[in-house]
Amino acid sequence: MAAKKKGKQANGKRTRPAAADMIARNQKLDELTIRLIHETATDVHSAILKHKKPDLAFPIRSLKNVLYSPKKGYFEIGRQKKIRTLTVNTVKTFAQTLRMMGLSKELIETNDFATKRDAYYQSKNWEEAKFDEQSESDTVMDDIEALFSMRGASREQLRFVPDEHGGAVAGQLVVLDPDRETGEIERIDCTRFGSGAYSIPSTVEHLSFETDARFILAIETGGVFQRLQSHKFWRTSNCILVSMAGVPTRATRRFIRKLSDECKIPVYAFVDCDPYGISNIYRTLKVGSGNAAHLSQFFCVPQARYLGVTPQDIIDYRLPTHPLLDVDIKRAKDALKNDPFFRTHKPWQKALQQLLKMKVRAEQQALAKWGLNYVIEEYLPQKLANTASFLP
Repeated sequence: MAAKKKGKQANGKRTRPAAADMIARNQKLDELTIRLIHETATDVHSAILKHKKPDLAFPIRSLKNVLYSPKKGYFEIGRQKKIRTLTVNTVKTFAQTLRMMGLSKELIETNDFATKRDAYYQSKNWEEAKFDEQSESDTVMDDIEALFSMRGASREQLRFVPDEHGGAVAGQLVVLDPDRETGEIERIDCTRFGSGAYSIPSTVEHLSFETDARFILAIETGGVFQRLQSHKFWRTSNCILVSMAGVPTRATRRFIRKLSDECKIPVYAFVDCDPYGISNIYRTLKVGSGNAAHLSQFFCVPQARYLGVTPQDIIDYRLPTHPLLDVDIKRAKDALKNDPFFRTHKPWQKALQQLLKMKVRAEQQALAKWGLNYVIEEYLPQKLANTASFLP
């Protein structure tokens, strides 16, 4: 009997490794994260014993401290750092940072998690180290995340999860979700939600997948997602639909990245043709953002390609438009001048310059000019027939 191809079941569905392999992998990640926390705390303790002022070095999170390599395909944080040294003036923040690390260690050891809001209220038991406002605890959590991401650990591995809702999923996909306590696998068939859809959870590392889909279509607006879902576009095109609902959440980005990587299927983005849709929503999905470049290795989807709507689509499909606002013009010019992603890719420079010259923007729903289901019957089939022409 011929050996099975790696990553495929006998029925041809691409799938993840066995649940036991995933459990072992997650245990190794937990061990790594605890070791990093322990090493950091030990360094602080050792400095104190030597009568030296301990310090912690956090990467500066801004677009000015970002590197972009087309080969890697995502934003990386640069070498600029801010140093937090233990002094009379910083003693409270320093203590809060260590207590937050301790909370992370406790969450890993008890197989639990905390949201940002949970962590803020947990600090009320920390006496003088408690946070007065959640904005303070959020900043400390973000600093810790940035610190450990440089050594290969994400916030989710630290067991801090976002309060935000994930996106929605429909189509040719079975999600394998093990119970946190028993390990029993729940098989979630994303074709069987009727007019609804599967909601991506706040953390997705424990999930595995089965699919024979040809591609993932990441969609900006809920309205277009609902139309494609209700008319079962995923069935006729053999695909997986993901609603990003604007700028995709961390969980949504991680879900798409994980699904694409592990099942070896391409990702196409379908968003509004305006500077926000292009330079915020799509750019964040594909390469990350300036203030979260330390996360890009985990959360961006460098294999994503831009299906549309493009500036040329406005002309080719004679779409209704709206004038570019001052904020749109500023955003586009800023992307052309300062964003490493757009400065690297000439096709994107040409597209943004074309949009500025036209002085208009167009929404996905503008395709409804030609009929409510024109997007399903004409636009997407025409686009998908020529994926090589998609913008990078």
